[in-house]
Amino acid sequence: MPEQKVLFLDKPKGSFVVANAPILKPGPGQISIKLKAAALNPVDWKIQDYDFFIKDYPAILGTDLAGDVEEIGDGVEGFSKGDKVFCQGYFVNDLAGFQQYTLMPADLVGKIPSNIDYAQAASIPLGYSTAAIGLLAAHPLGAGLNPTYDPTVKYTGESALVIGGSASVGQFAIQVFKHLGYSTIIAYASGRHTDFLKSIGATHVIDRGETPIGKVAETVKKIATTPLKVAYNAIGDADSRTACFDSIVEGGQVADVNPEAKDVGNGKTVIAIMGNSHVPVNREFGRILWKNLPKLVQDGAIVPNRVEKLPNGLAGINEGLQRMKANKISGEKLIALPQETV
Repeated sequence: MPEQKVLFLDKPKGSFVVANAPILKPGPGQISIKLKAAALNPVDWKIQDYDFFIKDYPAILGTDLAGDVEEIGDGVEGFSKGDKVFCQGYFVNDLAGFQQYTLMPADLVGKIPSNIDYAQAASIPLGYSTAAIGLLAAHPLGAGLNPTYDPTVKYTGESALVIGGSASVGQFAIQVFKHLGYSTIIAYASGRHTDFLKSIGATHVIDRGETPIGKVAETVKKIATTPLKVAYNAIGDADSRTACFDSIVEGGQVADVNPEAKDVGNGKTVIAIMGNSHVPVNREFGRILWKNLPKLVQDGAIVPNRVEKLPNGLAGINEGLQRMKANKISGEKLIALPQETV
């Protein structure tokens, strides 16, 4: 059986090691993808440090993928060998991204629009999915703002808040609010990202270097043109969650990237997001998401993160994850190029 290079996490809380593994053939409903780009995410180093999600080792991580269709399984329509595609991986080796070839259910794959490259495409899936599931999907998965991607649904005149606006997920939450027609979109982020965040849809940026998290709600209420019914916590910690709750009205909703986030009462609801289309409860919405996402990108309604390409293929991923862990990355997505692995 042909072999490929993969990046294994060798054991729980272990080390990342480049090794050889078989190239798997797609089953019914699947396609095989020759990966040209794979993005790094905080969850990757957190899995290494804390040993969660993963059941079997050695494990392959990576949930942001882009590449070319290599082989097509039985029953798959709409794809041809060589198509440029992007998709969201999952935490099992067959569907993960830190390798040169992966398998993917065809109904959760999109074709890369002509206005972006592989690296930009790989910056989108996890961040956008986490924003879209939390805001668009029907209750209880999300805030239910537009579960069917109905283009006529608009929230003109409404206000929204994104804590962690420069984070990958935060950038996509801003864009989702913009696409929904929100008139006032307030982002809490480093002031050095102000121009960029305004370029993708934020109307106001509260500089976290000048305004402590405990003062955000007070500042938001001075900016918002209408009382906030929804906020997005792209950071996921307790202080950020409290700031979101304090900013919204009774009956409002906070979408939170921490899957263990809890309500605080006062008639306000937290939506604890599991931002992956492969999760069974998300699968139906995931199909709708991937049917609509490529056109949103082609039309410029959703733009990718800014990216930094890493050297040394899969072997460069560990150093990139350490930089992320040390908070040395801000506003950009690190991208590995699996085919450059020696």
